[in-house]
Amino acid sequence: MGELLRALEASDASALLAAAQDIHYADLAALYENLDDEKRDLLVKTIGPELATDMVAELPDTLIEDALNHFKPAQLRVLLGNLSDDDRVDVFQVVSEEAQVRFFSLLGPRDKELTRNLLKYEEDTAGGRMTTQIGRITADMTVKQAITVLRRDRDDAETLARIFVVDIQGRLVGKIRLRDLAFSTWDTPIGDIMDEADEYVLATADQEEAARTLSKYDLVVLPVVDEFHHLLGVLTYDDALEILQEESTEDIEKLAAISGEQSEISYLNTSVKLHYRRRVGWLIGLAFISIASGYVMFRFSETLEKAFVLSLFLPMVVAAGGNSGGQAATMVIRAMALGEISAGNAMRIAWKEARTGLFLGLSLGVAIAAFIALLLPQLQQGTGAAFDFPHLAAAVAVAITVQVLSATVLGALLPICARAINLDPAVVSSPSLASTVDVSGMLIYFTVAGSILNLH
Repeated sequence: MGELLRALEASDASALLAAAQDIHYADLAALYENLDDEKRDLLVKTIGPELATDMVAELPDTLIEDALNHFKPAQLRVLLGNLSDDDRVDVFQVVSEEAQVRFFSLLGPRDKELTRNLLKYEEDTAGGRMTTQIGRITADMTVKQAITVLRRDRDDAETLARIFVVDIQGRLVGKIRLRDLAFSTWDTPIGDIMDEADEYVLATADQEEAARTLSKYDLVVLPVVDEFHHLLGVLTYDDALEILQEESTEDIEKLAAISGEQSEISYLNTSVKLHYRRRVGWLIGLAFISIASGYVMFRFSETLEKAFVLSLFLPMVVAAGGNSGGQAATMVIRAMALGEISAGNAMRIAWKEARTGLFLGLSLGVAIAAFIALLLPQLQQGTGAAFDFPHLAAAVAVAITVQVLSATVLGALLPICARAINLDPAVVSSPSLASTVDVSGMLIYFTVAGSILNLH
């Protein structure tokens, strides 16, 4: 990488080309992202369309069109033709409509047909992510005939780790490994040695569901079929890794109340404007929602005046609810992402988390009560109100138990309710839970404390 950077600084095209040939395309893509416009132009024009093909496929979506615009039409025709069909479709899905028309005119007849067919599927579906370049044979072939077909298609197939068997109508009927062909006699019928293709996914299925299927069954490739079970293509393990990375990034950002489409550009290369735009909406909304917390404190100001010592434990009670509710929400969202639970399990989940929340609340309540009854008197002469430390300990312990119990159940149910009304659980759970638990925590604390300590 050092030689390539020195060649770029010196604008030495021959040294740059020699150095680029020894660097992995993913590293070239990362380098391209961090260059200025002048150096980007020099890099892509020097390495040419052949070497740039894989690099372009690794670039963040927002940089792909910019990179392709550095090439002349004849070079673009080579680059687009060299792209695998799934990578080519990914390119078409992220560039502007004007660029789509221009790039489409440069494709050959076969690539045009493949690209047009794949573009029928949404970007976030299995069909939108699949590749059609696969090993495909028919059940009525012999081993010799199958190997002849695979030898012919070996350069186009993205993977031959799994070879899929179809009937004469193109419907998926089985799968076979290359080694099974290698160790069978020429005249062995494919139908005798193939395995059933039990795992597959519809082209219209969500990409996350497809990635989970690949992971669950430890598959190298996953067949993608239409509603009539015709084999359309496959998703590969690297597709699954990319999908799961995208989905986990999306969930993490939404848990932190960051809205908008996630950026594939690295953090340091993402503009301040984009960071601002994705964060400001939620922050303003949550700021206004938090006014409700202030109103609760204002409503119970007389209670605080009678026993100002209660303010010492208010942040702790509110935070305990947020922490326990966040834990429950995280566990449920993870289980939902892995397909372990659904909306039909809501009551079981609520009952499980209610018991968990009760035990957590009691444990925390006992610990805090012990602190107030035994240690706080050593630090302070009195409560400053018409009750003693044991009564204060009981009030805070009960309040925190109720708060943790309610927040845990709420944190578990919010993601399920969000999914039931077609909202993203991660978006709803984190911001909504934090604001709701703040308000509910204050209400619970002042109500419980006021009742036990006779402050009303």
